[in-house]
Amino acid sequence: MSHADAFPPSLLERFCRYVRIDTTAVEGAPGYPSSPGQLELGRLLVEELRGLGVPRVEQDEHGIVVAELPPTPGRQRAPVIAFLAHLDTSPETTGKNVKPIVHRNYPGGDITLPGNPSRVIRVAECPELEQMVGKTLVTTDGTTLLGGDDKAGVAVIMEAVAWLLAHPEVPRGPLRICFTCDEEIGRGVDHLSPARLGAVAAYTLDGSGVGEIDCETFSADLAVVTIRGVNIHPSIAKDRMVNAIRIAGEFVSRLPRTTLSPETTSDRLGFLHPYRIEGGVAEASIRILLRDFDTAKLVDYANFLHRLADTVLADFPRGQIDVRIEKQYRNMAEGLSKEPRAVAFAEEAMRRVGLQPRRASVRGGTDGSRLTEMGLPTPNLSCGQHNLHSPLEWVCVEEMEIARQVVVELVRLWATQ
Repeated sequence: MSHADAFPPSLLERFCRYVRIDTTAVEGAPGYPSSPGQLELGRLLVEELRGLGVPRVEQDEHGIVVAELPPTPGRQRAPVIAFLAHLDTSPETTGKNVKPIVHRNYPGGDITLPGNPSRVIRVAECPELEQMVGKTLVTTDGTTLLGGDDKAGVAVIMEAVAWLLAHPEVPRGPLRICFTCDEEIGRGVDHLSPARLGAVAAYTLDGSGVGEIDCETFSADLAVVTIRGVNIHPSIAKDRMVNAIRIAGEFVSRLPRTTLSPETTSDRLGFLHPYRIEGGVAEASIRILLRDFDTAKLVDYANFLHRLADTVLADFPRGQIDVRIEKQYRNMAEGLSKEPRAVAFAEEAMRRVGLQPRRASVRGGTDGSRLTEMGLPTPNLSCGQHNLHSPLEWVCVEEMEIARQVVVELVRLWATQ
């Protein structure tokens, strides 16, 4: 099947089936995974993999699904490779009661979402829609996110497994399939070691559009700013109350807005991104993402936040501000250089299905960022996602099918090693 051919109906059916399961990650929740829907989707995938004839598949106590596909005859000595996607969806927009809407033979133009007509996917804001005329798109109804990040990747991998098992004449070496949890809150591989996969290289299917290979990611830390005030009834608050909400507002107002914010940066510029604030008079908290391609700059950003806390407390001397930095993931570029075949074969696989591959630096991270840091080179591949983490999210099913073909060609390439 060339990349211009129609996609198999099972690919669309899989994707719609998966997105209807609420797997929203819950930041701050105890345990792993952070939400029960991730366990539910994992159990479904185990059943489907066994139904396809995968001989070894399990869902562990953490909800992580790992499957092993044996090699075809004569390929037992080929390197082990792995394909991964994550089950959870972003907590930034609800994933409950997702109603996928299929737009067949997309005619072009803006797409109004019927569940909330004020939400419109506009060509002016999403110019890649100009290349989608005649294709099949899936959107939300406007009331939730879609979950293409990363259920598009899950569906692509599952469809590739089904295809490979239906075509035993295609040579393949030993394969590992893995579906992780809580990637969106930076915990995707907390309970997954490279040794468990036993692979020389891996690929996450967690990228936008088509034909891109993410070879570099942000390095990332999380700052949790805890502010403590003094609460007392407002009727007797004079000279006694210290309002943590006011301190939090002052702290946020002094963060850079024209520089070092995601609203004003692009390309290789990093940022500080306050994305959640909550609490009351006695205590409030702010969560801030620290991001940069240069890992050393994360230390500069953390030091800035500590200095800012001291500056703000000069105006609120009876308050307290604690800045705690949590490491999240690191730029994968250095680790990928240790196994050059990982990216080179991805490029060749894309050329084999008629694409012109593009190496990209992604302003974010994947499970592959941490796996690469731990010693397993894991670039990230496109799988048809667009407008991630938003009610305006959509996928192109033909791009997902191309991603499925890329996976198959990667399997062929590694089987020759």
